[in-house]
Amino acid sequence: MRAWILASRPKTLTAALVPIITATALVYALELPIKWWVSFFALLSSFCIQIATNFVNDASDFIKGADTEKRIGPQRVTQSGLFTSRQVFAMAAVFFALAMLFGIPLVIEGGWPIVILGLLSIFFGYAYTAGPFPLAYLGLGDLFVLLFFGFVAVSGLFFLHAHFVATPVFILSMQVGLLATVLIAINNLRDFFQDREVHKRTLAVFLGITGARIEITLLVLSPFVIGVYWWFHGFEWSFYLPFISLPLAIKILISIWKTPPSPAYNQFLGMGAGLHLLFGLLISIGFILR
Repeated sequence: MRAWILASRPKTLTAALVPIITATALVYALELPIKWWVSFFALLSSFCIQIATNFVNDASDFIKGADTEKRIGPQRVTQSGLFTSRQVFAMAAVFFALAMLFGIPLVIEGGWPIVILGLLSIFFGYAYTAGPFPLAYLGLGDLFVLLFFGFVAVSGLFFLHAHFVATPVFILSMQVGLLATVLIAINNLRDFFQDREVHKRTLAVFLGITGARIEITLLVLSPFVIGVYWWFHGFEWSFYLPFISLPLAIKILISIWKTPPSPAYNQFLGMGAGLHLLFGLLISIGFILR
């Protein structure tokens, strides 16, 4: 059980949690009716898709030779021999199936748009590192996270509550998605040398170490700048409160600029998850205080 929990990568699950919290808070701020059961089932489905994606990633990276004994990141269960790739893929299938099961009430509520978003999420969750054209090996992993843990997750949940989307939803989606992308960007910078050696062409490998650091800097700071939108549209608390998390953001940036890719980035990854969660909670509180 501990090994399966390890393979699910709990530190990264904030990427699925924050969109649900923030989108629900925005529904409240816009004085629209909240369907709590929608947020609940959306959270369960999102968790399952992300966990399944992490399992696929664990097995696929081992099969493709990206995870070896030289790995400096957290232990991977397939590479370490705790489970076979077949077992890990089977568990991924179980969680994809659970995601579809939890998504049934959402489909009943939202109709065909939710069917399409759900199937795309599952397909790209698998295609992230598996299949003939794995996104993470083509430098598209960061874009995948921005789209699916930002725009799809936030806009999809808002649509389920309100049955429409508007500009504030897209602004929030961008903020949430950018901070979720920080996680994969730090992860890829940590694995820069190993990924380059095995020809895993992540965006960090394409950009180089300095380029990857610049990317992370933009990802971390942009949500604070984009937040000016809330100040101009009467949501002042949702602009000001997230700045409480700025010291953590600065600490992350100082750390990645001073430290070469190494196991130390495992700590920075945890800090990135903490920033994502803290920022999301603070902007949500701002929506509630409006």
